Amino acid sequence: MRIYTKFGDKGKTTLLGGATVSKNDLHVEAYGSVDELNAILGTVIAFCDIPELTVSLKKIQMDLFVIGAELASKGEKTKTISLMRIEDLEAEIDLIAPELPPLHNFILPGGSRTSSLLHLARTVCRRAERKVVALQENEKINPDILTYLNRVGDLLFMHARQTNYRKKVDEVVWKGH
Repeated sequence: MRIYTKFGDKGKTTLLGGATVSKNDLHVEAYGSVDELNAILGTVIAFCDIPELTVSLKKIQMDLFVIGAELASKGEKTKTISLMRIEDLEAEIDLIAPELPPLHNFILPGGSRTSSLLHLARTVCRRAERKVVALQENEKINPDILTYLNRVGDLLFMHARQTNYRKKVDEVVWKGH
């Protein structure tokens, strides 16, 4: 089977269900950003030496693949993300929070290699969230997708902080100008 179809050479692609759209269609922007988030999470995992973090990120990757498929279709959709998965993310955040010193200022993204990659993943997640909002303004989509992505961004921030804390890498506080 060939990987190339030449169909996209003119800037078009096919959504699940057969609709042909421009490659800058809001669906493509949304699921493309989710795919990019999934890829950066794979990069985090490749450089990660924390087993429980790897498990957490792999679960998110599985969810993102399903979300991407839902965003890649027009019309009536089956809900792919449950409130239970959102609650799982919240529970994970709640477990990490007591371990960390409280924040009173913004921190600069960075620190250890894994933490830096987690911060990058967080920013990609926030972009995916914005793309889903843009799609949601034009078409009815599962609102739990937006909630899920919001929690993933929060969780990635907490994992970045936790990773630096456990590796004894100081966070750099932003003090303004």
